Formats: sequence, structure tokens, C-alpha cells
Amino acid sequence: MIAYLRGRVLEKGSSDLVLEVQGVGYRVHLTPTSLGRAGQVQEETEFYIEESVGLYGGPPQLYGFLNPGERELFKIFKEAVPNTGSKKALEYLERASRSLPDFRRAVLEGDAGMLSQVFGFSQKTALRLVQTLKGRLGSVAVAGSVRWSAGEAHDGLWEQALCALLGLGYKRKEAQEVLLQVREELRESPEISMESLLKSALRRL
Repeated sequence: MIAYLRGRVLEKGSSDLVLEVQGVGYRVHLTPTSLGRAGQVQEETEFYIEESVGLYGGPPQLYGFLNPGERELFKIFKEAVPNTGSKKALEYLERASRSLPDFRRAVLEGDAGMLSQVFGFSQKTALRLVQTLKGRLGSVAVAGSVRWSAGEAHDGLWEQALCALLGLGYKRKEAQEVLLQVREELRESPEISMESLLKSALRRL
């Protein structure tokens, strides 16, 4: 079983790349975030690898991760969350990659609101993640730094802004993505009003 690959990037696609290792090309599937951080064509890079076989057979597929913590979280998604295959687990990992430490904390604290508003999971999925992962993430070490203080991600102002955008007809996922961008832009502001928050969000929609 392949657990690690280091080699030269031969080509990059929209969701994978081909890595040449000692004359052999391996197609490695990645999250969009990992693909963006991977080396450019002809550059050398490395991945921690998880092999996966589809439910209906076929050759093994290789999934690559930038560090062991991401690989472990991918495996936990697949093993612990019902009806989650490799592609869905990779999608969940991409959402969690916005801040792995904050995602881990939200699960351990049962903070489904943060999983929904900050990481873009539906309320149903957020609750399911808390229920299925809470006992599995305690020993998982993840890379990165904390981006949001406890409770910050879903205080009243941001909840009201989300409701306002939904009331204007915008889709929940779209509104959450924009509010996340606005939060980063305004996080250093001493005071944030609903008016400034909505104006900033609407400029992006």
C-alpha cells in the first residue's frame, strides 16, 4: 500500500495531478486547497497518500494530503460518517481546511452552528458531524492556527446578516461564503454595524 510519494509534478488538472516518481506517473486526487498549494508543473512536491477502492470495484485511487493530520481526518470522514465515500470525504475536508483547528474545536465542543455558518455545512450535516466525530477527533493533531475565537463565528450580528441575505433571495451557501470573506476583511475593525456588514456582503454578490 502506498503511504507517501515524493516526486515531480508532470501535469495538473482541475481536481488532481500526475506525480512522477522514479519514472512512474501517479495520478493523485486532491482538495482544491491542496491542489493550489501543490508545486507547479516540473516542480518537486510530496504528499501523504491514502489508497481507496470504489464501492463497485475498479483500480485503487490515490488521494493526496499535505500532512498526516489531513489524511487522518479524511479517513475519519470516510469511516465514521454514514454514506460517505472518498469524494464526499474530500469535499468535507476542503470545507474543514478553512481552519482545521477551528473545525476540530467546533466538533469537540458540539458547535453545530459554527460548522454551518463558518464551514458551510448544512444544519443536518453539521449535526451529523458532531454526533459521529465528537469521539474521534480528540487525539487527531491538525496543522494551522486558530482563526476565530470561541463563539465569534456565529454571534447575533452575523446570524442577523445571514438571515437578511437569505430574505433577499440569496442561497445559504452563497451567503455564508460571502460573509466569511467579509469577516476576514472587517475582523480588525473596532466596530461593525449591520449596515456596513450588509453593504460589504452585497458588493460581492
